[in-house]
Amino acid sequence: MKQPLLIDLENNVYLDGDDLVIIDRRKLPREIVKVRCSDYGDVARAIEDMVVQGAGDIAVTAGFGLYLTARRLSGKDARKDLAELEKAAERLRATRPTGFHLAVLVDKIVGKVRDGIGERSASELILSYLRKILERQRSISEDTGRHAESLLENGDTILTHCFAGPALLYMLRYSREKGKEIKVFCTETRPYLQGARLTAWSVSEMGIDTTLITDNMAAYCMSRGMIQKVFTAADRIAMDGTVANKVGTFQLAILARYHNIPFYILAYGPPDRRTAAGKDIPIEMRNPNEVLEFRGIPISGPGVKALYPAFDLTPRELVTGIITASGVEHWKNPVHQRSKP
Repeated sequence: MKQPLLIDLENNVYLDGDDLVIIDRRKLPREIVKVRCSDYGDVARAIEDMVVQGAGDIAVTAGFGLYLTARRLSGKDARKDLAELEKAAERLRATRPTGFHLAVLVDKIVGKVRDGIGERSASELILSYLRKILERQRSISEDTGRHAESLLENGDTILTHCFAGPALLYMLRYSREKGKEIKVFCTETRPYLQGARLTAWSVSEMGIDTTLITDNMAAYCMSRGMIQKVFTAADRIAMDGTVANKVGTFQLAILARYHNIPFYILAYGPPDRRTAAGKDIPIEMRNPNEVLEFRGIPISGPGVKALYPAFDLTPRELVTGIITASGVEHWKNPVHQRSKP
C-alpha cells in the first residue's frame, strides 16, 4: 500500500539550511509548492494563511518558528534572549485561537528554554525537544489509528470531514492489513477544500475506494444507508465533552444521531484541562472573502456579504466516543446501526 505524503509531518514541514520549508497544503494535490520561512513572522503568516493545516501539524510548525528565533539570539544576555523568545511566542499563539495544541506546545518550549538557560543554547534545546515531539506525534497517531481500526467492520463505509490527520490514514492502513474492505466518503470541506484536496487524495493514494461529496450531500448519503460510521478529528475538546472542530462537524453529528449512525472523534489526546466548557473555546472568525472567492475568483455579486467561522462546537451527547492513543472511550451507549442496503 502506498504511503501518503501527509501521513508523517516530517515529509512536509522540515528544516533546509537556514529556513523552515513547508509544503503548501493549499496547492495539494495538483502542485507540490515549497514555502520557505526564515523567521517566526514568516511562520506565523504561513499558519494564518493556511499553508499548513491540522492542529498537531500547526503546533509543531509554530515550534519551529521559535527555533528560527532562537538561532538568532546572541546567547550573551539571557533576560534579553528570553524576552525575544516570548515576543515570538506571543505572535505565534495568536495565529489560530481555537485549537489548544499550538499554545500548549509553544508554552512548553518557552518553559524548557527558561529552565535550561546556561545548560545548552536555546536553539539546541528547542530542536532536541521538537525531534522528540515529532516522534511522539507519530507514535500517538499510530496508536490512535490502531484503536480506531478496532471499531471498523469488514464492508463499512465511513464518512469523514476536513482532514482528520494521520490517525485516519493509519486506521485505514491497519484495517487493510487485517483484510477489512473499507470505503471512505469525504466531504469537500469548503472553503479550503481540505476534504477534497488532502483527505480524499491521501486515502485514494492508499488504494482505498474513495468517494468525494459536497458538504450538503451528507444527509442524502446517510438516508440511503450509504454510511455506517462517521470519523472526524478535534482541534480542542473541553472538559465538559464539547468538541471544537472544522465548521460543519456539528451538523454531521446531528445528522448521524438522526440516522442512528455512530459518530467518533479521533482526539489523539484527552480533553484540554484548561478549558472547562465549550463556551470557553474561542471560535476563530476568518476573512469572509475566503467564502466569497474560489481560487481568487469571485463567486457572487459585489453587494453580497459572507460569514466564516472556521470551527463549530459539537456537544458531548452527540458523540458516540473519542479515540486517543490510550484507547476508545464511549461517551454514550453505542447506537444501533441501520441495516446496510
